[in-house]
Amino acid sequence: MLYWLMKNVLIGPVVRTLFKPWVEGEEHVPEHGAAIFASNHLSFSDSIFLPLVVDRRMTFPAKMEYFTGTGIKGWMTKTFLTGLGQIPIDRSGGSASMAALNSGLRVLNRGELFGIYPEGTRSPDGKLYKGKTGVARMALEAKVPVIPVAMINTEKAQPTGQVIPNIERGQVGVRFGKPLDFSRYDGMEDDRTVLRSITDEIMYELMQLSGQEYVDDYAASVKERIAARAKAAVEGARTAVDKAVDQTKVTAEQVRLQVEERAATARTQIEGQLETARTQIEQVGEQLRSRQGKGEEAADDEVAAPDGVAADEELAADDATTDEVTATPEASDGIRQDGDEQHR
Repeated sequence: MLYWLMKNVLIGPVVRTLFKPWVEGEEHVPEHGAAIFASNHLSFSDSIFLPLVVDRRMTFPAKMEYFTGTGIKGWMTKTFLTGLGQIPIDRSGGSASMAALNSGLRVLNRGELFGIYPEGTRSPDGKLYKGKTGVARMALEAKVPVIPVAMINTEKAQPTGQVIPNIERGQVGVRFGKPLDFSRYDGMEDDRTVLRSITDEIMYELMQLSGQEYVDDYAASVKERIAARAKAAVEGARTAVDKAVDQTKVTAEQVRLQVEERAATARTQIEGQLETARTQIEQVGEQLRSRQGKGEEAADDEVAAPDGVAADEELAADDATTDEVTATPEASDGIRQDGDEQHR
């Protein structure tokens, strides 16, 4: 009930109106009876567009993670995919893969249509990759035809990782190929060579219908290598960043040491210059003080010289006076003697 409600009321009319997907080869879609629709896988929206253009109910396998989410988002995702007719499968391999095949066989045994992506996962780059043999085993065990389906431009409408699709009318298309009958291999579902041959034939038809370049390698393996390279690139970038940080630290430490060394050298030079200037100032001060002392002595000499001259003059005057005094009595005596002689 939910499937038809979403297809014909909630989702289908909106998608048809917005995208107006075109269809080729719809005459190859059986009106009744079970059949496997083997499709290339370019986008999450493949599981929306393909059932939309087929009148009958179609069931698709979807990875288990879509059905095990928690909270409101997990519940909405599970409800949405269930409404689209998808069933959860474990893609881890081994017994889990057999459980997925058994789920598909139950759908086919009810006479319904089952859609499957032989590549096992979405193409990482738009190329068509090697198919897994599960589709061949299901076709042989259920004894049903395989209808190749090519999804066109769905990766442009909704690229991987993009939630809101790019709306462009008439861009997306679905191309059905002629049903492939493998009844000639009945009872050989355990022959790995047969399973590989059937799978390769299906992939060849998909290549012809889609026009994609074929790569003889599993898409999952390519994705793992891409993820490994991306991880290695991230690790390399992280290592480069760490190395750059370490180098920056070393450079910063070197710069710090150089700055400290230069600062110490400059400090030493400045201190030496200051000491030299201080010494010179002291020497100049000593010279000034020495000159000042000599100047004072010279001044004292200049003051003492006039006093000495005056004293000498006084002494000379005294001597002259004494001479005069000494000379006078003699002169007087001479005068007296002359007078006496004249008197006589």
